[in-house]
Amino acid sequence: MNKVLKNSWALFLGMGAIMLAYGFQGSLLGVRAVKEEFSITATGFMMSGYFVGYFLGAITIPRLVSQVGHIRIYAAFASIASLVILLHAIFVNPFIWFLLRVLTGISMVSIYTVAESWLNDRASNKNRGSVLSIYMVILYGTMGCGMLLLNFSNPINFEPFILISIITSGALVPILLTKRKPPTFKKIESMSIQEVYISSPFGMISSLFYGAAQSALFTLLAVYAAGMNFTIFQISLVTFMLAISGAISQWPIGKLSDMYDRRKVIIIVSFAAAFFALCAIFASGQMYLPEGLATSKFWFYVFLILFSFCSLPMFSLILAHTNDFIPKEKFVAAGASLQFIFGLGAMGGPFLCSVFMDLTGLNGFFIFLIFFHSLIGIYGVYRSKIRPAVENPDSQFIAMPQSITPAGIELNPTTEPIEEPNKPDFVSNEEKI
Repeated sequence: MNKVLKNSWALFLGMGAIMLAYGFQGSLLGVRAVKEEFSITATGFMMSGYFVGYFLGAITIPRLVSQVGHIRIYAAFASIASLVILLHAIFVNPFIWFLLRVLTGISMVSIYTVAESWLNDRASNKNRGSVLSIYMVILYGTMGCGMLLLNFSNPINFEPFILISIITSGALVPILLTKRKPPTFKKIESMSIQEVYISSPFGMISSLFYGAAQSALFTLLAVYAAGMNFTIFQISLVTFMLAISGAISQWPIGKLSDMYDRRKVIIIVSFAAAFFALCAIFASGQMYLPEGLATSKFWFYVFLILFSFCSLPMFSLILAHTNDFIPKEKFVAAGASLQFIFGLGAMGGPFLCSVFMDLTGLNGFFIFLIFFHSLIGIYGVYRSKIRPAVENPDSQFIAMPQSITPAGIELNPTTEPIEEPNKPDFVSNEEKI
């Protein structure tokens, strides 16, 4: 573990700063959209721009990294992300914000790709799991802390946008001061959508539905809370709890999926998430009853945490379930294809959810989540009757953040082994971190 931190501290520090700014930015834009009286549909459309950019960047950036190099790509797109957030404060318009969100999505997937391919180069067969664990804790932990920065200043002011830009720019420093030679980028092979579907129909369909649900959850929760007249502190609290509880739940839920039929675990947590989302609707209604009948927001917080606890590990569960039906040498390729399918669903999630909210009111947010989680559970029950579970000794649950790229999926210690990093006899000062 100490060796992992020693070899990768600059990258972890830089990614921590990036995710701190990213977590703050997502909540800030949602609340500011409500303050500016954007329509719910316009807000959903604007927020979906991030996933459009993420999807486009995931297709094009790997080739650019191989041509330009890791450090230049990281520096360029971190600088673009820093600049783009300032433009939000200058041009307050849903369509312009959509275009800026596209640029943010491209920038973030570029940064993720660089960071995760770099970590793969630093990792050995002995510590790949440790590297992935530390990386995931940093991603969720700093993103959650970034959401608490919503209390820094009134979202209507320009200061929060400047702070995000400062943090993002600061993320450049550790990486640019790294003297160690960057890795050679390796192209990640993928399986065709048809191959993935044949291998695991449930894995592919559930990944598509889950992408729609998760993109809406992270982008519109702050919008929902602001529309429900939560205070700035309460908005930051609910978004923080979402990220942290989801991270904590990865290990116990994953352990259960390794012990029992993984598909049944996915079905159970899908229906459980839908149930807790329904409970959150009732709790939100109770908060605004006449005096004496109203309840505090405590139960809403409890049901949101329970929903997150069930929902956020699902991408890792879906990936592990898909791996149950394929040989070990195709794990990374299948993961890359599932991430592609997840991205297709994510692009439409915020906009579709905003339509639900526009038609049924603010609680359309949770109705949307109930709908897609229920679809996953129902389809899982159907597939259970069509195809029995199988035992694949090479497959096991590995906690993965939803933002993981194919390069990051390679950090899964159950995938094809990688060679130990070369240890030259003499290491010059130029090669040290």
